[in-house]
Amino acid sequence: MKKTFSFLLLFSLLQMAHANVDFNAFSFSSPNSDPTDTVPDNFNKEDLINFTDSLAAELSSNDIYGEFNTENIHFTKFKVESLKDSVKKIALTEKNGCGFVPPVLGKINCPFGRCRRYFHYGMDLHLQTGDAVSAAFDGKVRIAKRSKSYGNVVVIRHSNGLETYYAHLSKLNVVVGQEVSAGDILGLGGNTGWSHGSHLHFEVRYLGQPINPADIISFDEHKLVTDTLLLSKKTFGYSIKPTYNKAYAKKGGKTNQKSNVAVNAGKLLAGNIYVVKQGDSLYNIARKYGTSVTALCVKNGLKTNSVLHLGQKIKV
Repeated sequence: MKKTFSFLLLFSLLQMAHANVDFNAFSFSSPNSDPTDTVPDNFNKEDLINFTDSLAAELSSNDIYGEFNTENIHFTKFKVESLKDSVKKIALTEKNGCGFVPPVLGKINCPFGRCRRYFHYGMDLHLQTGDAVSAAFDGKVRIAKRSKSYGNVVVIRHSNGLETYYAHLSKLNVVVGQEVSAGDILGLGGNTGWSHGSHLHFEVRYLGQPINPADIISFDEHKLVTDTLLLSKKTFGYSIKPTYNKAYAKKGGKTNQKSNVAVNAGKLLAGNIYVVKQGDSLYNIARKYGTSVTALCVKNGLKTNSVLHLGQKIKV
């Protein structure tokens, strides 16, 4: 019996050798050696707080939001006060994408920031009812419906985590879930919702928090200001209540004004009045308080090339 078994084993080995079987072609691994996916499918509240606390992660929009909500126009805002001073770099266009196309070519009617006695979280751009409104960047339509305030509105989520809003449209040309490229017609301009006159209300948001579109787009030259947005706590500085010199605000009056110029220069006083310090310009003041140079000029009766003076009061 042993001889028969030995013979059969030898015969089998000879057969395999004759067939030139490559044993190196086979590999074996333990059941525990499979790689583990370290990116969660969804963020819970704690994950979201940890993520926004640093803004350092390089994740796709799906990983950032954890969901593709097609019902709620706005994503729940994170607390800006919880952010650290780290900076997240966001590429505004993809290497193989269609780049950037201005949504419309109209002038600015109402900038981001204080406008007509309320805070304006977008940019109002002039158009005529029926004018085509284009997607600014490549992305996917998350919202395409009518709302009470926005009227007919389209919200596009982009792969870098930004979302762009196109409101008060007279007609919608896209549907939820549709992939769009920069320049695709999203709808026609109009005057629907809470609107006074035909215009496009255009917003840029990140995790629900508005960003000044002027930080990204030059609406005069119809091109991007930069290819990369540096996202940090300063980006959302407009939402943090500013502090001011209560003693100076209480004193007021012309007699105390000169003596307090040096002390209060560069500070925000009562009533959102900024006192110019040495080296200030309209541009850096606008950046500091989340508004635009155009808005500052309109509020203060200035020109874009106006020279500021130490102690000058600027409405922000």
